[in-house]
Amino acid sequence: MPRKSKSFSKPWVWTSYDPACQSRYNKSFMIENYRNFQVGPDAFGVTWQIEFRWQQNGISIRHSDTVDVKFFLSDGTNTEEKVIALPHPLLLANAAQTGRPVTDAQCMKLAAHHLIQMIESGEDMEKTLITLSAAELDEASTKLAAVAA
Repeated sequence: MPRKSKSFSKPWVWTSYDPACQSRYNKSFMIENYRNFQVGPDAFGVTWQIEFRWQQNGISIRHSDTVDVKFFLSDGTNTEEKVIALPHPLLLANAAQTGRPVTDAQCMKLAAHHLIQMIESGEDMEKTLITLSAAELDEASTKLAAVAA
């Protein structure tokens, strides 16, 4: 049974960065606050309130070479937790490719953009722990670069 979290503080809503883009799966989103934001509606019409909980090195909790980023998702009645695992070797390769250093803020933003993609597409929503592949990390990095531009 999912744990209920404390009440969420005032949310920051993501908005479309490129108004000319019509496809909901091809948008870039500008998030003002990566610690507390809304995403939706998803394929079922649900709007999710997302709250960042923690970020830590996966080696300390499950002997994995990842950076784990945990979010709570709430639809008003149910609360779920999702842990996005960013493999460290892929983060280093992505940092070399993009020229952006691996920082706590960068990891949180990459995980948040992947979580948005998950909610919109419905992929991996049944999982609690999601480990990103190289392609998924590159996609999140591309979305983040589009927002930052």
